[in-house]
Amino acid sequence: MTRSLFGTDGVRGTANTPPMTAEMAMRLGAAAGRYFRREGRGVQRVVIGKDTRLSGYMFETAMTAGFTSVGMNVLLLGPVPTPAVGMLTPSMRADAGVMISASHNGHQDNGIKFFGPDGFKLSDTAEAEIEALVASGVELARPAHIGRAKRIDDGRFRYAERVKASLTAGTTLDGLKVVIDCANGAAHRVAPEVLWELGAEVVAMGNQPDGRNINEGCGSTKPRAAAARVIEEGADLGICLDGDADRVVIIDENGQIADGDQLMALFATRWAAEDRLTGGTLVATVMSNLGLERYLAAGGLKLHRTSVGDRYVVEAMRKGGFNLGGEQSGHIVMSDHATTGDGLLAGLQFLSAMAATGKRASQLTRQFEPVPQKLENVRYTDGSDPLGQEAVKSEIAAAEKRMGDSGRVLIRKSGTEPLIRVMAECEDEGLLDEVVDSIAARIRAEA
Repeated sequence: MTRSLFGTDGVRGTANTPPMTAEMAMRLGAAAGRYFRREGRGVQRVVIGKDTRLSGYMFETAMTAGFTSVGMNVLLLGPVPTPAVGMLTPSMRADAGVMISASHNGHQDNGIKFFGPDGFKLSDTAEAEIEALVASGVELARPAHIGRAKRIDDGRFRYAERVKASLTAGTTLDGLKVVIDCANGAAHRVAPEVLWELGAEVVAMGNQPDGRNINEGCGSTKPRAAAARVIEEGADLGICLDGDADRVVIIDENGQIADGDQLMALFATRWAAEDRLTGGTLVATVMSNLGLERYLAAGGLKLHRTSVGDRYVVEAMRKGGFNLGGEQSGHIVMSDHATTGDGLLAGLQFLSAMAATGKRASQLTRQFEPVPQKLENVRYTDGSDPLGQEAVKSEIAAAEKRMGDSGRVLIRKSGTEPLIRVMAECEDEGLLDEVVDSIAARIRAEA
């Protein structure tokens, strides 16, 4: 089966514009409800979480209508991080989970992510089957079997306890001053609460959501404001989450920003030293820096690369039995504790490393020297296929030949918006600029 509705991370788009309409959300809810229903199971349920976007009210209501129309009960968590949905779906014995969020995108966008009863995101095959049910329509429940909806008020508290339990018993953050940027998103309450409960002095920002300011000038994709706040407050570090809190970047005491690659390098080496990195392997995507791969190899560790998307990272982790993976963007997956990327969990693990070693953040965030990397996004018209043009293929082939063994070129379409991402890595920064610029220019010409 093929997919056209689902992208790399669920269904996503501009709110009130196809496919992100209330009507489609209701149809998706009904189709997913029919897909997840199991005969002979009696009462069946789905948990639904959301971030702080204004459109979340609309999609939450529409999906509730869809699920209840096919006889599933709905448990509404309200604003919680995406990993909380992954955690609470099996914890509450639900048959499915839904997160309504467009992650790091602006408030005008929204998305719908599905989780199976095990708390993991769905496979491409499962999404294709749900998409087929959307297209064909589903049989509605008889009046006596319509589902109910109930609001769950303590979802974030359950999640908070699980996250704190990931730390070694007795670990405290006493004496550490932490700036936490919640991106005006799903973790705006739970993240500062958890840090405070563990003993940190907390400086919270991005914690006043109004429905329209999610990710606006803040969060993991725009960490400059938090970096300035770290310097201003004399904080020990900053933790920047994104809108649904499944990714993180760390800011050291000097205001320098560390991405997911540096965090994964730290965690992998620490876990390996403690003999708890399964298979001596870190799972990351094709976007992770070549310097990370070289660093791990020097320490006798392996890097297993996957397609872009944290669910592909998780699929590879499950298949290989690995317990650490993630993305350069800051999705860090620790399968001993969570089923998906968890920004707050990763932040706590970094703080735990500081507490255990007595080192400053700047001593932990520079694990390896990155190979110079350049990324340029080229927008194209939906429906067009610039990467299929011979002129573009020839330009890419020529660039790869120029690079040789000194670097690599990666060209891919975004799974969430009409962008082609042109990325290259090379020690020669002059060659790097020439290669990326030439490919991007050719794609623009053909697009």
